[in-house]
Amino acid sequence: MKFFFAPLQGYTDAAYRRFHNETFDGCIDSYYTPFLRVEHGDVRAKDLRDILPENNQGIRIVPQIIVKNVDEFLILINAILPMGYQEIDINMGCPFPLQLKKGRGAALLDRPQGVKEIMKEVACIDDVRFSVKMRLGNNDKNQWQEILPILNDAPLHHITLHSRIATQQYKGDVDFDLFSLFQNACCHKLVYNGDITTIEQLSEIKSNIPNLYGVMIGRGLLSNPSLVWEYVNNTTLNEEEKIERFLILHNKLFQFYESKLQGESHLLTKMKTIWDYSESLIGRKALKMIKKANNIAKYSQIVSSL
Repeated sequence: MKFFFAPLQGYTDAAYRRFHNETFDGCIDSYYTPFLRVEHGDVRAKDLRDILPENNQGIRIVPQIIVKNVDEFLILINAILPMGYQEIDINMGCPFPLQLKKGRGAALLDRPQGVKEIMKEVACIDDVRFSVKMRLGNNDKNQWQEILPILNDAPLHHITLHSRIATQQYKGDVDFDLFSLFQNACCHKLVYNGDITTIEQLSEIKSNIPNLYGVMIGRGLLSNPSLVWEYVNNTTLNEEEKIERFLILHNKLFQFYESKLQGESHLLTKMKTIWDYSESLIGRKALKMIKKANNIAKYSQIVSSL
């Protein structure tokens, strides 16, 4: 079973990917980048910098793109391919309203013809492995039934399914029954995504979902960066050990950002985001203290006391 680190905007940048891979012994098969998008007719320079090969040495990354139509698809592809990438993921599952309003992410699931046009271009591009990350639908859990036949006819390597609809965002339960129906109808390799936070859940998913190509984990790895390492090594860390490993990753990121960012305020803001999903690990009280720290000295004091 393959392990993929899901992309999260503002969190899993090149530095985070590189140091996570270094800290946890390369247990992640591929790191998917936060989606690249078109703004004002061109690719954001910030997004392109994040996927530069020299910023991602030693790890396997998959650039992810988010588009509303073929035109945006081609702009992004023509910017990425010269960097030498041979695998690209297409986001058809983003639930964030700003992207949905622009017709991107899960909003593409409302437009089967648009998906068909993009898949037609996918079929014309040689020597590139394409995949799709999607949801059951935008606001209808049965939308996948019209989209999947289009994807089945396309030369995709695999599909990653988050078995919710976009309007749920991350609320409510993952629909395992519909995941199973999707899998039975899917001609491609399938990757599971959604609400994986423990090694017990990983074991259950592997046991209960036959022929699964892999799992993609995002928030679960941000809250416990050791999660896949524990599973792969058949080891259960206690709370103290998990925090210790979290801090090893934290310290590498701190040293890196300290050397790159201008001003204490910028550094403090960036470092605080690393803890956004950590309440289950360090507790609400410690998280609140970190978020209230108003200078680096106070922040460092709190972190060192964990």
